[in-house]
Amino acid sequence: MPHQEIAPFTVKGDFHTRQENGKIRCEVCPRYCTLQEGQRAFCFVRQAQNGEVVLTSYGRSTGFCIDPIEKKPLNHFYPGSAVLSFGTAGCNLGCKFCQNWDISKAREVERLSQKAMPDDIAIAAKEAQCTSVAFTYNDPVIFMEYAIDTAMACHEHGLKSVAVSAGYISDEARAPFFKHLDAANIDLKAFTEDFYFKLAYGHLQPVLDTLRYLKHETDVWFEITNLIIPEENDSAEELKALSDWVVENLGPDVPLHFSAFHPDFKMLEHDRTPAQTLQRARDIAKTAGINHVYTGNVHDTAGGSTYCSACGEMLIERDWYALGQWNLEQNMCAHCQHPVAGHFAPKPGTWGRKRKPLQMMSQ
Repeated sequence: MPHQEIAPFTVKGDFHTRQENGKIRCEVCPRYCTLQEGQRAFCFVRQAQNGEVVLTSYGRSTGFCIDPIEKKPLNHFYPGSAVLSFGTAGCNLGCKFCQNWDISKAREVERLSQKAMPDDIAIAAKEAQCTSVAFTYNDPVIFMEYAIDTAMACHEHGLKSVAVSAGYISDEARAPFFKHLDAANIDLKAFTEDFYFKLAYGHLQPVLDTLRYLKHETDVWFEITNLIIPEENDSAEELKALSDWVVENLGPDVPLHFSAFHPDFKMLEHDRTPAQTLQRARDIAKTAGINHVYTGNVHDTAGGSTYCSACGEMLIERDWYALGQWNLEQNMCAHCQHPVAGHFAPKPGTWGRKRKPLQMMSQ
């Protein structure tokens, strides 16, 4: 059953406990915020009310847009298909380099928001001939009740559900959240605790736990993105350690995306990531044994295309988000019949590079 509103845009949260001192402990993410009555959690959208933690952004979105699935980025999940993307406000990390800070750090939720309930979103996505709905722009972990209900509505209408997340979720909430998802892109921001602590106000280990969980305990298709920031997480040693960990713990078939940083939010003094840094990272990851490694936020057809891990032939050509050559046959390389990990339709989608904002107001 969908969560029921107890006030406009407000539903009871699923994970919290009352402490002996009367405070309420939110248990959605590893912060475990302990709240006095009326106090908001770090993420801002979860709040202590009447002895419980509630979600105050249920049915509130900061905007809807139909995107190519490759923009999430997901390159092995119905390539070329259209995905209806939306998010809310707030975040449970405090990244100084946030690329969506106007949404994730938003406090004026009402000013930013459109109203849309889960079934409205699913119906709109189906009418727009989308294959899936993505919870993105800010982290769906903090609005998990809204995301779960929307995922369930999507499944009722024959649609897939996708989470774009930093994977910063508690042990208690991890299984219930991912139970309803078909695919995810996990943002592995770096591979050192120092980076997470100083630049994201979080910790590395819970993200690694999420990645292991997705691989070994679920059927969720997932890919990983690593935003490379010059002089912060771009050393050859760190990139090799990250790549080696992926191969050892997740296997060689989980796609890894290295994405270019642009100066934003509280890191305006940093340079953009050079294209050669991304290419170097891709070479390191491929040498480590990862079969599908991509470059993002740069124009790099070679780094954006998919190749057979057995014979090396190009399987899916990508120019930004537009598809070119398609050499897949029933999830196999058309040249050597080697299987390709992922979820693929018999024919490529035709959405291309389009970005279509969508106004959607529930009654």
